[in-house]
Amino acid sequence: MSQLLEEIESLRGSMKTLNDFFFDHPELGNEEFLAHGKLTDLLESEGFTVDREVSGLQTAFRAVYHVHGGGPKIGLLCEYDALEGLGHACGHNLQGPSICAAAIGLRRTLQVPATLVVYGTPAEETASGKLVMVKEGVFDDLDVAFMMHGSDSTTVDGKSLALNLVNIKFHGKSAHAAIAPEKGISALDAVLLFFNGIEYLREHVPTEVRMHGIITDGGKAANIVPDYACTQWYIRSSSRTRLDEVVERVKQVAQGAALQVGATMEWDEVKAYDNKVNVQSLNDLLLKNAEQVGAPDISEPRKVTGSTDFSSVTFRVPGACLRVKFVGRGVSSHSQEWLDNGKSQLAENAIMYGAKGIALTVEEILTTPGLLAQIQEDFQQSKANY
Repeated sequence: MSQLLEEIESLRGSMKTLNDFFFDHPELGNEEFLAHGKLTDLLESEGFTVDREVSGLQTAFRAVYHVHGGGPKIGLLCEYDALEGLGHACGHNLQGPSICAAAIGLRRTLQVPATLVVYGTPAEETASGKLVMVKEGVFDDLDVAFMMHGSDSTTVDGKSLALNLVNIKFHGKSAHAAIAPEKGISALDAVLLFFNGIEYLREHVPTEVRMHGIITDGGKAANIVPDYACTQWYIRSSSRTRLDEVVERVKQVAQGAALQVGATMEWDEVKAYDNKVNVQSLNDLLLKNAEQVGAPDISEPRKVTGSTDFSSVTFRVPGACLRVKFVGRGVSSHSQEWLDNGKSQLAENAIMYGAKGIALTVEEILTTPGLLAQIQEDFQQSKANY
């Protein structure tokens, strides 16, 4: 076993303890003060220079260590927020320990110049700290970025969908629905017309586009013409460029629905993710090293995916997420089964496999002449296709 892997393995007990603490103390997005404190204290004790607030986010952090004076900037990202009512049923308790183990192992053993930058990124499940940080260019100077996540097999993402989450609000005029309906303007009618319009639009968008929504407010009483109604929609595509075009068409459908009934429309964008820019050479390297360290159930890159805020990082710099098996095949995240495995031996092993696979990949990139330049060239060519 290499010195790097031995150093990471020596951290197994302390990383298991850290994981169990996070699992037992789940914190919602932008409220992860306990996790934030544990991670920043750990990295500071290992000699990293720590900024305990980034982009105005109190539970985000940046921890930097310049190895042998510094060299290529390696970004190592982790999440640590939980789900409301479900705790760590998405496995975010695994990420901080795994990423910190990789960073510490590299810090202790690297023989070549490098700058290790560990980022704590809060609120992935809700407001998304990464999006705030992306807008401020926090990740733009990285040469490559990595993340770890639990999974039902050991794999990487072959793609992810760009996403816009919007609340579409319609404003009308209330009236008594029986005595004076002619005096009212139904915001709910505008919502219903909008739903019909989207069904017609579905026939004329690219195959990979996904549009799915609900009515979040349809009025207060059946005998009152609703003066306000709201519908929330996720709109997704494999390409940010194509998604921007589809979103504009959805907005026109909403405006048309409002116009038909005499209402007004308010477009409230909640958040927007870019698509992942897939760098196959980086994915291949990461999976090769995951297999080398013994990670179980290696599978092909995921072809059917949802959306992730990490994609907005990989839209700007070469990046990859190593997903490590700790539940059975086909078991969905955000489920009781994921929660039940959060402190299991499988979870402990996943932390170690993730740390070792990522660390070996970083070491190989830093010590193989021309490899980083090739990955960056592959990134630019892949991005040009979107």
